[in-house]
Amino acid sequence: MYGIKQISVFLENKEGRLAKVTKILAQEKINIRALCVADTADFGILRLIVNRPDAACAFLKKAGFAVTITEVIAVKMADSPGSLSDFLQVLRECGVNLEYMYAFGGVAKGSAINVIRVDRVSEVFGLLLEKGVALLSEEEVYEL
Repeated sequence: MYGIKQISVFLENKEGRLAKVTKILAQEKINIRALCVADTADFGILRLIVNRPDAACAFLKKAGFAVTITEVIAVKMADSPGSLSDFLQVLRECGVNLEYMYAFGGVAKGSAINVIRVDRVSEVFGLLLEKGVALLSEEEVYEL
């Protein structure tokens, strides 16, 4: 299975909120593999890929955070000029709507890993595999 569990945390734009999330995860020995923060003047959404998503969700909810789990896709591509453009063209050819994306840091030299959220997630796996796109499983992502 290629679906990856992403944790989304609603954060009020108040001093120390992000630090509190990361402290909870650190105390519970949960490793952050990738993250993205989108914000407005009043709040932010912290999107995380962690090695233990169900546990992270439980610990953060217990601490009073609003948390959801969303299915996303991890795509492996060459770390070279044009690779992202080529991938986005594949999405377009398949008629897939990209909702958002963000990248992993510090992965193997020569490779780039991007996390994508698309409409029709379950249908997209087959389309991308047919086009030769390299998808990573949960286990592969957690071991990065």
